[in-house]
Amino acid sequence: MTQHVRDIMTGAPVSVGPHTSVAEVARTMRDRDLGAVLVMDDDRLRGLVTDRDLVVRSVARGGDPEETTVAGACSEDLVTVGPDDDLDRAVRLMREHAVRRVPVVEGGRPVGIVSLGDIAMERDPESALGDISVARPNT
Repeated sequence: MTQHVRDIMTGAPVSVGPHTSVAEVARTMRDRDLGAVLVMDDDRLRGLVTDRDLVVRSVARGGDPEETTVAGACSEDLVTVGPDDDLDRAVRLMREHAVRRVPVVEGGRPVGIVSLGDIAMERDPESALGDISVARPNT
């Protein structure tokens, strides 16, 4: 039986504008227990930013997190999938582009995010990655 992205994606993705401060995005991630948020410019998906992106592309460069915007930290060359795409296609794209999360877009609008952790939990819930993906955060 073919599995689809919609079956395992995390729906209702959180998004921020490109002029949102890195500090505000970090607080949103902490408060909502997220590893990534989408960056929207009006109604256009501009990018995806992860907690690692915030550290490597912003904090490590020495900018003030309250003054630096997320626009410079987000990944803008996005690979996307549709909710009705086969899960195998999402896996293939993640491998080809070396990414751990892919926005799910329908009709030009983001409707979710599918992550490597989501796939691990679906395909091999007993794996180390599956275990880590369901574990409570250590905050």
